[in-house]
Amino acid sequence: MGQDRLILARITQMVEDERRLRESLASGEIDSVTEHERLGVLERELDQCWDLLRQRRAKAEFGENPDDAQVRPSSQVEGYQG
Repeated sequence: MGQDRLILARITQMVEDERRLRESLASGEIDSVTEHERLGVLERELDQCWDLLRQRRAKAEFGENPDDAQVRPSSQVEGYQG
C-alpha cells in the first residue's frame, strides 16, 4: 500500500497546485489563458492518478497484484463518464 500513499500524496500536491494557480490568477500574477492551460494539464494528470488508484484498489480487492495497474492515457481516462 506504499504506492497508494505515494499516489495520494501526488494528488494532494496537484490539488495544492490548482489552488495556487487560482490564487495567482486572482492576484494578477498570471493571466486567464495561462491559468486555463496549466489547469488543463493538472486536471488530466489528476484524472490519471485517480484512475490508477481505482485500478490498484480494484486489483487488490479481487486478489490481483495492484502493481500490475498501469497509468492509462489521458485520452482514455478523460472519456469515462462519472
